[in-house]
Amino acid sequence: MKSKTRYAHHPDDVKKYNTQELRDHFLIQNLFQQDGISLTYSMYDRFIVGGAFPVNKRLKLQTIEELKSDNFLDRRELGIINVGGTGKVIIDGTSFELAHKEALYVGQGNKEVIFEKSSGGQPYFYLNSAPAHHSYPTKKVGKEEAEVIELGDSKYANKRILNKLIVNSIVETCQLQMGMTELVEGNVWNTMPPHTHTRRMEAYFYFNLEEGQTISHFMGQPEETRHIFMKNHEAVLSPEWSIHAGAGTSNYTFIWGMAGENLDYGDMDKVAPNELK
Repeated sequence: MKSKTRYAHHPDDVKKYNTQELRDHFLIQNLFQQDGISLTYSMYDRFIVGGAFPVNKRLKLQTIEELKSDNFLDRRELGIINVGGTGKVIIDGTSFELAHKEALYVGQGNKEVIFEKSSGGQPYFYLNSAPAHHSYPTKKVGKEEAEVIELGDSKYANKRILNKLIVNSIVETCQLQMGMTELVEGNVWNTMPPHTHTRRMEAYFYFNLEEGQTISHFMGQPEETRHIFMKNHEAVLSPEWSIHAGAGTSNYTFIWGMAGENLDYGDMDKVAPNELK
């Protein structure tokens, strides 16, 4: 288990950051380390971003120093989405098989979380976690159970398919929400037109990006934007005051995870593209 901490930032301070400082504070790299679990503890709504990559052995999710708890989920809930081959997640002795792009919600109070390979290839388990005040049942969410919405238009290079996976219309949670957006081939823009939501923070994780290609993730206040170039299997933290949009040199898929004040997915403050600076 490896963990690191990221602190919250005032937007006036972020305006002064150079390229490396932006990357150091917001970009999360090396999520999948062989036979390890990597976690980043963020001061944005105490949100945790992580990855579990069991190759030669099963992996147990341990508590970390930042939590001051006996077990990782004593005061937390957990969302897992598998972005690799089929694997297993074992929750207090109950086994859940997760195929590619399937999700699992794990409620507060569970003691043991184990990740392992199965016969279906190499799993890559992407993790989001947020503080919880109540214990809701653990539930698997397959793609067939997702709420699927088609968004965008090829005319604007932003045609995409949004899959709501861990949202309150499908599974009960305290504050964690997760979903997956797939860019249709030939389209490159996500979350465009952009928005902010001061009641929630967010994290984006990009995958299914072709080797040698890149994504430019845009952040910052609408009138003071910045960008971070990202590679496959990297994540980025998005403060509540920041837009979160991106454009790739090819199409890709990304996972969005949120936590904060409410569970209203549509609670956002939209920004017209021609208003960005």
